[in-house]
Amino acid sequence: MVAVDGWFTALAVGVSLLKCLFINAYRSTDFEVHRNWLSITHNLPVSHWYHENTSEWTLDYPPLFAWFEFGLSHVGRHFDRNMLQVQKTAYESEGALLFQRLSVVCTDMVYILATRECCRCVSEQKSSKDILNRPSFVLAVLLLFNVGLILVDHLHFQYNGFLMGFLLLSVSKHLQSKHLQGALLFSILLNLKHIYLYVAPAYGVYLLRSYCFSQDHPDGRLNWTSFSLLRFSALGFIVVSVTAVSFGPFIAMGQMPQVLSRLFPFKRGLCHAYWAPNAWALYNAVDKGLTVLGQRLGLVQSGSQASMTGGLVQEFHHTVLPSVTPSVTLLCTALTILPVVFCLMSRPRCSSSFLRALVLSALGSFLFGWHVHEKAVLLAVLPLSVLAVQSREDAGIFLVLASTGHYSLCPLIFTTAELPLKLLLMLLFTVFSFSALYRLHGPLLTAADRWYLSGLALVSVVCELLLPLSMVSQRLPFLPLLVTSVYCGVGVAYCYVRLYCALLRTKEPTPS
Repeated sequence: MVAVDGWFTALAVGVSLLKCLFINAYRSTDFEVHRNWLSITHNLPVSHWYHENTSEWTLDYPPLFAWFEFGLSHVGRHFDRNMLQVQKTAYESEGALLFQRLSVVCTDMVYILATRECCRCVSEQKSSKDILNRPSFVLAVLLLFNVGLILVDHLHFQYNGFLMGFLLLSVSKHLQSKHLQGALLFSILLNLKHIYLYVAPAYGVYLLRSYCFSQDHPDGRLNWTSFSLLRFSALGFIVVSVTAVSFGPFIAMGQMPQVLSRLFPFKRGLCHAYWAPNAWALYNAVDKGLTVLGQRLGLVQSGSQASMTGGLVQEFHHTVLPSVTPSVTLLCTALTILPVVFCLMSRPRCSSSFLRALVLSALGSFLFGWHVHEKAVLLAVLPLSVLAVQSREDAGIFLVLASTGHYSLCPLIFTTAELPLKLLLMLLFTVFSFSALYRLHGPLLTAADRWYLSGLALVSVVCELLLPLSMVSQRLPFLPLLVTSVYCGVGVAYCYVRLYCALLRTKEPTPS
């Protein structure tokens, strides 16, 4: 176990102060979303929380997060009581702005604690006294100063750091063989935000094999006689208890259908307004290209349009290719995760296999899920940081995935005033990650990596600087987003394949 020195406190304080500098920066409609949730939970009885629809920003997170908002509202009333009024129109004030921004910074303490625990799990393979060559220090910077989290939480506005803190804290507890604590933290996380169902299969299999089965045969085969019903019952009790606390009141009131309809709104369409860089972005682009080509060749009616490039959150049908339904995305996601689960079954006590399975489950769901948000790529990037400081191959994949995933978040911050800020943050994080991981492992990038990242730099110049100034973007406003989604989608898919190959090549388990 690595002892985390005073430098960690300095880093944590530094990143917290940095976040405070963004209080008056751009903020998205998510700022009003969470303000409205504060007002709903503060003023209305629990029975009305998931029925309230005065504002279009209805409550659509699990009940435990609603209770989190309820708690925040009682602090927020001391900043501005008017912000807690349920109303149709957006509300802004200096007090509301200060409170909501600081609430994200303060709740990030969970993420800071999780980062500290992850750093304690890292093996210090180098005896150098130079702090820049210590894997724990590099990991702390990669996690605390992760540019993706800063963009989506402290500019765009969300609570991803708070939530990812529970995930990384849970991961660290499993790496420390404290499985019940890890299971409790993950159960709480699932009841805070259901997007973490993406990685639940990896968690379930890992706990079953590494905790419920206490021993394996010498050749690695599963020893069925080592199954502990007591341990399995303990895990089940934790999951059921947390879920009962979260959903119990709504089950008692007979409101579960209403709650589930809010949590899983399938009518929002296959893709978000800005396509996440996944398989469906590539699929949409191919359909769009075939539509244009078919119109010019007279094979497709000239009035046909690929409506998914309208930048709206809605259901749409593909013009040439078969339209994709939620059941198709579920099937594709399940097929990509199943091999990961089987691999994990064969090496249950290998920490690197668990982390790779976690990342692959997140990426598989990101690539093939229904209505995936671009921010979900962080579910893979952040856990991969832990592997990156310990494995040369994982470090190379991390550099490509982090560069791709973080850049794909840039369109969320589209205001001119924040353009230099987001590019500077991206540049600083990229320079550090490349240089620090190079010092730890040596050369990392393949020829394909270098070509792809060179293309990504070109795409960023074209989409961030050239296209917005040209007449083309006025006629085709969605073009920069389309180019970004498609190019980044190729990069994410490439990293996914490489991670799969790395998982399949892992043969011998290593101590957790």
